[in-house]
Amino acid sequence: MPTSSHKLVREQMVPRPLSQVFEFFSRAENLQTITPPWLSFNVLRVRPQVVRKGTLIDYRLKVHGLPLGWTSEIVIWEPPHRFVDVQVRGPYKLWHHTHRFAEESGGTRITDEVLYQLPLGLLGDLAHWALVRRDVKKIFEYRAARVRSLFG
Repeated sequence: MPTSSHKLVREQMVPRPLSQVFEFFSRAENLQTITPPWLSFNVLRVRPQVVRKGTLIDYRLKVHGLPLGWTSEIVIWEPPHRFVDVQVRGPYKLWHHTHRFAEESGGTRITDEVLYQLPLGLLGDLAHWALVRRDVKKIFEYRAARVRSLFG
């Protein structure tokens, strides 16, 4: 049985110039800065070091104490307005994360749009409603709070 796709969209404004905000998000090591500590998230390797289309980022994290490996690939790179990463190895059947940045009202609007799908058909759907949707929401709420504290 096919697994349902799920979508999360989160927007926030920060009072900083587009170039500064995009620069921060385009550095893989900054991902650790805006990821909740309870995930024990660590970037292991970035290939090549300079992020661009085709860059692979390997990391390790823990979800509810379970250690997981994850590899993302940057499939679209359009500085300073947009980039897209997709999971090529990890816990999801699909993880497609679009990052958008737009200059607006003297600051920058940051938009995260995540389309994701769990494996295991109906079991994955049940896991989503029981646990995963709440986890994903909490992760992006934490991320928004950290971005707010970093950029004012």
